[in-house]
Amino acid sequence: MGGGDSTGVRHRLRILIADDDRDTATTLAMLLRDAGDEVQVALRGDEALEASRLFRPDVVIADVNIPGESGYAVARELRERHGQLAPLLIAISGVWTKASDRLVGRAAGFDHYLLKPCDPNEITSLIEPLRTPRRGAKPDAAS
Repeated sequence: MGGGDSTGVRHRLRILIADDDRDTATTLAMLLRDAGDEVQVALRGDEALEASRLFRPDVVIADVNIPGESGYAVARELRERHGQLAPLLIAISGVWTKASDRLVGRAAGFDHYLLKPCDPNEITSLIEPLRTPRRGAKPDAAS
């Protein structure tokens, strides 16, 4: 039995995936939902920005080369809008793969920059710290 120990408690995350490759987005969404997270998918950058206003994700995984607004523009907008309270921003790219592209991603506001095809375990390891509540953290309040 669990007793009063809360060390096994895991937060359910809200994750937004922005990728115009429907198969990639759907597969990743399925894996994250299986882990217990709430996931939404946007196939365009402008849709991702609109979805983030309503969904308020904890994590945004964005393809850099996405129509509507680039992943770079999505990251920049979310950083400007939320500052330090912005979601964890993870770029994925199969086109922009050079070290200089990673620097542009960092400057745009991405926390991490992964190359396609990316290993879902790598994404899981990046978001796992958000699933475990910090000692003394207040529970999420509905607003």
